Amino acid sequence: MKKIAVIGAGTMGNGIAHTFAQFGYRVQLIDVSKEALKKGLATIGKNLDRMVAKEKISQSDKQKTISNIQTFTSIKEGVKNAGLVIEAASENSDLKLKIFKELDQVCNAETILATNTSSISITKIAAITSRPEKIIGMHFMNPVPIMKLVEVIKGYSTSEEVTKTIMDLSKKLNKVPVEVNDYPGFVANRILMPMLNEAIHALHEGVAGVYEIDTVMKLGMAHPMGPLQLADFIGLDVCVSILNVLYDGFGNPKYAPCPLLVNMVTAGKLGVKSGEGFYDYSESRKGEIISKQFLS
Repeated sequence: MKKIAVIGAGTMGNGIAHTFAQFGYRVQLIDVSKEALKKGLATIGKNLDRMVAKEKISQSDKQKTISNIQTFTSIKEGVKNAGLVIEAASENSDLKLKIFKELDQVCNAETILATNTSSISITKIAAITSRPEKIIGMHFMNPVPIMKLVEVIKGYSTSEEVTKTIMDLSKKLNKVPVEVNDYPGFVANRILMPMLNEAIHALHEGVAGVYEIDTVMKLGMAHPMGPLQLADFIGLDVCVSILNVLYDGFGNPKYAPCPLLVNMVTAGKLGVKSGEGFYDYSESRKGEIISKQFLS
């Protein structure tokens, strides 16, 4: 595992690349967009600068980390000689299946293929490859360089050897890997998403306002961030996608996304990424609560 390939230079992808590079691995970061790669490297640089300022790493450590990362716009070129490929593209089932079909064709037979999916079936992804025993989930938490947890998800055919390899590798990154089985939402999102959805229902039904709901959960349950603000940071579109995976997977109406959440996504109010969700993230407002009523 000297070389790791990471597909996707967005928030999760650049965080995964940063983490492996910081621990001395050679990282081949892949994205179809040169602009995305440039932006991803800039984000890694800024995050490393914060670590230098907090005296968690030295300037020399920063330079070594950056030098461990190469960028590619071609999957075929980018995965050469990689012992592990981690897909961190958008949470879209069709896109992930397309990527894994290509990876199966261009990667060495012994290469382990992992996905950073937060909800999509590992077994479904593995089924379109010729190496289902080497397909596994590595669900990192955001922000990746800081958060300790890695959900290691075994598909139906994932081998014990591959699972052990990924568990051991995660520990070498100073992470805490937790092995889970392949069911909709795994553990993290099976529990988290219904909670966020219920908070949105409470807002929609007029039980309390945005400030009140988030304050209750922060002060009463010791959550570092309220559920509505957290939903904004995850992305309201991502929340809808994951809830739909849970709803389709279990056929239980309790997982159906709240109509308010669906309407907000339809209107393009996706949270931080769009500048507006339950809070206003425009430069002039900087996280103020949206004044409009969210009642049904």
